[in-house]
Amino acid sequence: MLEAKNLKKSFGSLQAVADTSFVVRPGELVGLLGPNGAGKTTTISMLTGLTQPDSGAVLIDGKPLHGDTDPSKARIGVVPQELAIYEELSAAANLRFFGSLYGLHGDRLIQAMDSALELVGLSAQRNTKVKEYSGGMQRRLNLAASLLHDPDILLLDEPTVGVDPQSRNAIFDNLEVLKQRGKTILYTTHYMEEVERLADRVIIMDHGQVIADDTIAALHTQLPQVAGKHANLESVFLALTGRQLRD
Repeated sequence: MLEAKNLKKSFGSLQAVADTSFVVRPGELVGLLGPNGAGKTTTISMLTGLTQPDSGAVLIDGKPLHGDTDPSKARIGVVPQELAIYEELSAAANLRFFGSLYGLHGDRLIQAMDSALELVGLSAQRNTKVKEYSGGMQRRLNLAASLLHDPDILLLDEPTVGVDPQSRNAIFDNLEVLKQRGKTILYTTHYMEEVERLADRVIIMDHGQVIADDTIAALHTQLPQVAGKHANLESVFLALTGRQLRD
């Protein structure tokens, strides 16, 4: 469904991403992990078309993504690390605005808004201004905005930063429902337990490169340093990178 093929990106003398390749298959939820500065956010930006790679390609269903007007971009939904909603507007007004950017109008827009708000549990607060929401509710609205055009692929860049445990669990439940609906999901986070709960497979980046790509159990058995011990993503990550995820 989604493929990064030999992506490279430098900013001056800094090589942020170096010849990175991986695939996310249809209906799969893949966790993308890496220490700070590993190149995760730059990779996500290239996958969405926000950043142009120096070389390499992004493919959707085997077809390269070309430019801002490529219709294949409509198949992607993005949940950015920073909140992309307007605090002075209500949830409904936010979704109406973002829906119009996706070309949704009339009954189709109303149905999309109703469905997204119901999924994230904000139907009863649809007319409340976002500035009155908790941080967790704002994160859930951020997710709802990415779903209005019913994308096949979701890219989430640390969607649970700064939220309370209850809201985190609500977001996890949302993602599990979306996975059951067949969505293809790439998920970056700094929390090991999120990937252990949600991901079918984990991709680990360090110094701009993919250094591991497999299930947690398979990675565990492949590493002599941790094989035979209790399967634990943190021990795998430490063995591969020599660092903690949150350093």
